Amino acid sequence: MRVLASEIDGLELPAVEKISNSQERDPFQVLIATLLSARTQDATTLAASTRLFKVARTPKTMAKLTVKQIEKLIYPVSFYLHKARHVKATCRMLVDRFGGRVPTRMEELLMLPGVGRKTANLVLILAFKSLKNICVDTHVHRISNRLGWVKTRTPDETEQALYATTAARWWPYINLYLVTWGQNVCRPVYPRCGACAIRPYCPQMGVTRVSK
Repeated sequence: MRVLASEIDGLELPAVEKISNSQERDPFQVLIATLLSARTQDATTLAASTRLFKVARTPKTMAKLTVKQIEKLIYPVSFYLHKARHVKATCRMLVDRFGGRVPTRMEELLMLPGVGRKTANLVLILAFKSLKNICVDTHVHRISNRLGWVKTRTPDETEQALYATTAARWWPYINLYLVTWGQNVCRPVYPRCGACAIRPYCPQMGVTRVSK
């Protein structure tokens, strides 16, 4: 993790990290950007989030948009029809149930439409500076298994296993480091093992072909 902390300096940050930094870690914008980011390229997520936030920056104003308006603003993110409905319903629930504020507890975040553990953990880490959560997406799941830290089949299993196998001081940084590394070096197909700074520590579990 110390090596990765040094190596990712200067690399392109994940879209949600960029939005979080630019908006002073506003919990609502981190939440919505993370909802939009699922199975979507970072550049597309960033562009869609920027368009949406230019029109509505709070749960109250966003809840007033129609689903069709949201669809048009977030297109072409993956599953934009479903995500538009989730965004609208989430904003409505934030206004009606939580006083227009993003809740700070996992149990309450999971009540929001379209919010799973990945989204909830990332909101807690980025917006509320939690030191007790690990956010696991496909990059974290893949790389944790390649490194041999865990032997799991799903991201949810990986999250729970990482709490047991990694030092707590690294939990808030695991997502940032591994996602950035996964997008640039430890790719899903043909990872760049020859250019990997942590290759000496990696057993390359499950890797059959690497990039030349």
